[in-house]
Amino acid sequence: MSIFNRDPAARAIKHLVERSAHRPTVDLTPGSTVVGLVLGSTNETTTVVDLGSQAIVRWRIPWPADSVTDLVVFDVVEGQLAADIERNDLAQPESVTLSDLPRRLGTYRGRRVRGWLEQLASPADGPLFGFRGPSAPYWEFRGERPSVALIAADRGPQLLRRHDDGSTWVRFGWFGDDVWLLCEDAHAIRTMEATRRTSLAGKDLASALGFRPTYVLTTLSMPIDGHCYKSCTGLLPRG
Repeated sequence: MSIFNRDPAARAIKHLVERSAHRPTVDLTPGSTVVGLVLGSTNETTTVVDLGSQAIVRWRIPWPADSVTDLVVFDVVEGQLAADIERNDLAQPESVTLSDLPRRLGTYRGRRVRGWLEQLASPADGPLFGFRGPSAPYWEFRGERPSVALIAADRGPQLLRRHDDGSTWVRFGWFGDDVWLLCEDAHAIRTMEATRRTSLAGKDLASALGFRPTYVLTTLSMPIDGHCYKSCTGLLPRG
């Protein structure tokens, strides 16, 4: 029997997601209520599928200075747009600002999510984010290219841990490029720490994560010393 049939809360989430009114564009009305399906979350940015438009949006959430995001992949969350949603960042054209912390409603996954991810996966369109290398100067962005890419890797992904600084990296192949990105996915980082391995790939990685990573969620950072950096903010299953 499906979990949606057994659990009233799960049925409510299923109803909310599947009965959401579909709009052709993202609602950007200041103060409006927005509902999203989380693809990845850090304190700097939370990437969601906006359930109204089924487009990818980045939320700037005003987390308290002493807290860390507790949102995880496929959480369904509800928030309110700020009075000033700050749509003027040319390096992150998908970003909007929330007025307060979002409310977690539940979790949703399954065939519908698989379909969304397949549709949202980035096509082959040159190098990741339009430039080679780990970063680009902020002043070169014009708001013409997305700052989020959901990658269905050709090879990998592989997780690696560096001895010198303890950082975790994701390596994957994408249309002939060998891509290395700093990993900011908290679950992936904890997985590397728990296994005490310096490298995880294939079946070992799937076993450690608890799922087979099908997609790599990549984002561009806010400017750091004038440059925006590529990073991995989520490893996602098929759905």
